[in-house]
Amino acid sequence: MSKVQAHAADALQGVLRDGMVLAVGGFGLCGIPTELINAVRDSGVQNLTVVSNNMGVDGKGLGVLLEAGQVRKVIASYVGENKLFAEQFLAGALEVEFSPQGTLAERLRAGGAGIPAFYTKTGVGTLIAEGKPHADFDGETYVQERGIVADVALVHAYLADTEGNLVYRNTARNFNPLVATSGRVTIAEAEHLVQPGEIDPNHVITPGVFVQRLILVDNPVKHIEQRTVRPRPTAALV
Repeated sequence: MSKVQAHAADALQGVLRDGMVLAVGGFGLCGIPTELINAVRDSGVQNLTVVSNNMGVDGKGLGVLLEAGQVRKVIASYVGENKLFAEQFLAGALEVEFSPQGTLAERLRAGGAGIPAFYTKTGVGTLIAEGKPHADFDGETYVQERGIVADVALVHAYLADTEGNLVYRNTARNFNPLVATSGRVTIAEAEHLVQPGEIDPNHVITPGVFVQRLILVDNPVKHIEQRTVRPRPTAALV
């Protein structure tokens, strides 16, 4: 069967359920699978645990799932750009598990590699380490972190072939390769789609074996999270 689906809703058909763990690629609004996120919102699925570096911004990215009240828990490293997130967290409507950014990346990588847990020095002696197993190695104390395996993983790629081999572009790569391997089912959206053999194997970042479904998104809207501008200086008079 072809991995390529006509629409995001088709790609998500039969894999969404209430209470599931959903891992999503991206960093801020860079490299996020916007079409797939919107399709999750439109599906009406509830009580999601979302694993992502952050939760987008108000009204964009994963912020739309917060607005729809579909998220029960968030596992993230940074959430400071979303006012609604803060409101729901402070009101006790949203459970949050903070994970240092490098640790979160490794937890996703470990889950995809079949590694159930690992030890790191990051977070030792802080709230992050409370209640977690500790161990000493070579005279240093480390804290145990669990790998993350998601029920469904959503990623955005710049280029894909119909077998699901993915190539990411520049900083839009970010968490996407790690998220892609962490999912029991991984669904990708790609800006360009080619036939097998048209991507140099040396350029493939996520092999197609990790991707079960795929959609093409032509000319996706790429929102800018923060825009800093200054007045253009007046041209000197000659």
